[in-house]
Amino acid sequence: MLTRDFFFKGLNSRGQSIVEISLITPILLIALYIPADFGMAMFTAHLTQNAVREAARIAVSDPDPAKNPFNSAAAAAAKNAAVSRLPALLTGPPTVTVRYYAGGVANCMSFVEVTAQGNYNYFLYQLMRLFGATVSNTVQITRTTRMRYEFQPVTNATPICTGVTVEST
Repeated sequence: MLTRDFFFKGLNSRGQSIVEISLITPILLIALYIPADFGMAMFTAHLTQNAVREAARIAVSDPDPAKNPFNSAAAAAAKNAAVSRLPALLTGPPTVTVRYYAGGVANCMSFVEVTAQGNYNYFLYQLMRLFGATVSNTVQITRTTRMRYEFQPVTNATPICTGVTVEST
């Protein structure tokens, strides 16, 4: 008699565990997906930062800057380098801007600034919109890097510093 009661009690609890697992599984999946989704957004931002840093390094590393000062061709090469290195997770057409800032007469410091901007789509926000929440499903990722440009034109005695800005968008 003990075995018969034990057997029927075991059959009844099996259905309960299936119901519990079916109720917990969606909550568990969402709890695991949220950090993964935000982690992918942070990884996309990191790759974007690496792309603009590498583009700025390419822009300022001219083998002979005395013969080739920074111009629109160098800005276009830096922009193409940044666009080719941007992650595919950025949606929409990402924008890349390359600017050259020539220093003033006081310090003659010139630098190149590369900025990239794009959107990342959160899948979690899209799920929230299915349940009636009014949230935007994208976040804008913008990264900027500045690097000092080595070329300083000089005359016989004094450096020539101009305030010309070359920009490629």
